[in-house]
Amino acid sequence: MSSTPSNANYQFTNTWFESIKPIWDKLIPQIKPAKILEIGVYEGASSCYLISTLAHQNKIELHCIDSWEGGIEHKLGGFVEADMSSVEQRFSHNIKIAAAQVSGNLDLHIHKGYSDFHLAKLLANGAGNSFDFIYIDGSHQAPDVLCDAVLSFRLLKKGGFIIFDDYLWSEDLPGGVDPIRCPKLAIDAFTNIYCRKIKVISAWLYQLYVQKIED
Repeated sequence: MSSTPSNANYQFTNTWFESIKPIWDKLIPQIKPAKILEIGVYEGASSCYLISTLAHQNKIELHCIDSWEGGIEHKLGGFVEADMSSVEQRFSHNIKIAAAQVSGNLDLHIHKGYSDFHLAKLLANGAGNSFDFIYIDGSHQAPDVLCDAVLSFRLLKKGGFIIFDDYLWSEDLPGGVDPIRCPKLAIDAFTNIYCRKIKVISAWLYQLYVQKIED
């Protein structure tokens, strides 16, 4: 099967995705999603992986949501990305290369802006219960993650999968860990409240994998 593109023409400045790729190598070929939503795409490493893995044989519809403004952790300390516009340019560069290699089997939709707006817009436009696979890797703030989770559940079809990235992520703050500035509190709240509608899939703990079993 194909993997994260290694073509020298791609412009990836980090290897974050490589740590989860072995798990995706097993999962993605099994579920073979045709309609995919990504919340938070950064430079497009996961997007290019999905395109190269799935779209060589079958047509896929891929929706990418990102503001390319960075989160609070970018603005107030921790990892600093000085120029998010450069990140957006690298995403555009990388996604064009990936799309060019799949012979027109990609229906790509890029939604620039905040996820709450674009998720609600997708719902309003009739996309409820239609996505096979949703990857949540946007804002790391608990209120935002919870909003992404609830709206994504409405967009996901029965039997579809949501992957939450950075389940155990936290910032190194002077006062210690702030649970409101971490995804875990929101993800735990979502899985507890929706426990009769989802099934948690055993996988690497730094990400959390759930399957929708009821509407």
